[in-house]
Amino acid sequence: MMIDTILRNGRILTCDGAYPNAQRIGLHRGRIVGVDAQLEGYTAQRNVDLDGAVIVPGFNDVHAHSVWFGLSMSELDLSAARTAQDLYGLVAAAAATLPEGQWLIGANLELLNLATEPDLAQLDAAAPKHNLFLKSNSGHSALVNSLVLEQIRRAPGYSTAPGSGVVLDARGQETGLLEENALRLAQELFMPYPLDRIEDALERATAVYASEGLTSVTDAGIAGGWIGNSPIEFAAYQNVLDRGTLRTRMSPMITLDALNLQTAGGRTLQGGIRTGLGDDRLRLGPVKIFTDGSLLGATAAMTEPYCGCDHGSNSGYLQADAQQLTGAALAAAASGWSLALHAIGDAAVELAIETIAEARTRHGAPRIPHRIEHGGYVRPDQIARIAANGIVLVPQPHFINAFGDGMRELLGEDRTRYSYPVRSLLDAGAVLPGSSDRPVAEGRPLRVMQSFVERTTSSGAQYAPEERISATEALRAYTVGSAAATGTADRLGQLRPDFLADLTILAEDPTTIETSRIGSIEVLATVLGGEATHDPRQLLG
Repeated sequence: MMIDTILRNGRILTCDGAYPNAQRIGLHRGRIVGVDAQLEGYTAQRNVDLDGAVIVPGFNDVHAHSVWFGLSMSELDLSAARTAQDLYGLVAAAAATLPEGQWLIGANLELLNLATEPDLAQLDAAAPKHNLFLKSNSGHSALVNSLVLEQIRRAPGYSTAPGSGVVLDARGQETGLLEENALRLAQELFMPYPLDRIEDALERATAVYASEGLTSVTDAGIAGGWIGNSPIEFAAYQNVLDRGTLRTRMSPMITLDALNLQTAGGRTLQGGIRTGLGDDRLRLGPVKIFTDGSLLGATAAMTEPYCGCDHGSNSGYLQADAQQLTGAALAAAASGWSLALHAIGDAAVELAIETIAEARTRHGAPRIPHRIEHGGYVRPDQIARIAANGIVLVPQPHFINAFGDGMRELLGEDRTRYSYPVRSLLDAGAVLPGSSDRPVAEGRPLRVMQSFVERTTSSGAQYAPEERISATEALRAYTVGSAAATGTADRLGQLRPDFLADLTILAEDPTTIETSRIGSIEVLATVLGGEATHDPRQLLG
């Protein structure tokens, strides 16, 4: 029989426990025909000699922010700012190029790493005639200037009460820092974005994804809340898919507040649309629900206070009343939505476990698993219950390298031991997927895998080294584990007959190379459904 493609003379890591290594793989009509002896009797229209290159299943990031990432490529990049003066200089230079009265939007501001705190008066001086919205890399806070503050003070939801998200100084004056739900007050002044801008962002983002070996991505929150970009944002995904410029399989999560139809005991979208709608190229994921804030901003909900003089009396907070959050989540589950609860502090994780356990009791286990996003601090007793309830915890190991020194200061050494756990999840029998939370942190899958294995901070310090896993386990997280987390384990994550032909071709083997070099392995080509989405060397012809 003639098939489309046979790739030969490669080192193929199938991630299939029954047959882990191969040298040949056949592809036909978007699926895998077989490997090695399973290809006897087949010929191919295209035969490719890989000359020893390494093939692994396509990488799958189950928690990223694709539109946010794509938009950030066209916004003022603030990642280089290390002092408040750096920030003022970047803002002033950008303002000089924009007409007066326009919005100046910045991205990737690392507030935790600024040596000095920004001053509202100096922000005003840097851009006196522009509306400023400078997003932190966490996505949970932003700086605005007085022009913006004047406008949001007139908004119906404006408040400076504790927990409002409008940060005040010791004198009770606004600092220009907005957190969590207060971000909406400013965003409503310039959103929603037009669909063509969202489409452009998706094209930019998925082109980068393809260059890094990604074939599947879950977008962790669209269409509502302070993380969405338009009420009709899902249409942008459909439009880009129709144009043929969506380079990865996508599974966007709809945010809870976008579920605007109340039914008897349920909450959903008009028409009864729910998790799973779509196909293998574009499919609705779980509903995204924020239970707490961020670890970097000390707004994640803890059972014990944060460490350090600035946060010693602060334990963070939930985004809403606990009963209200649980009730809304259970109403979505009753309408057929899988749940993805953002929970970073252990108090929020506790709420998430209890909510999901109740959803499973009432409605059974969903086909696409319920999830807890992040897990910045998860107690050992919680890890056991996560596994027992079939919950997928989605940690981001590269946060350790990017923010680990600051996170340790806030958590203290005892809690650091159980921060972003991975080894404990595997030992408990839970699913471990691969994820980045890009653009909060770097999203290159191979770099995240290196962080899975090393667990070292940017200063070189070890961060809960007991939670390290092997390079093979890290690869399986980004393939097998991610497929299980997204309900696609029957067709993705392994290189075996009849699975979708999603492959990543690498110059070196990430499971045998020196650990410190995993993140710099070259991605030679990326194949989605049998067709190259990235092939700069024209390896596949």
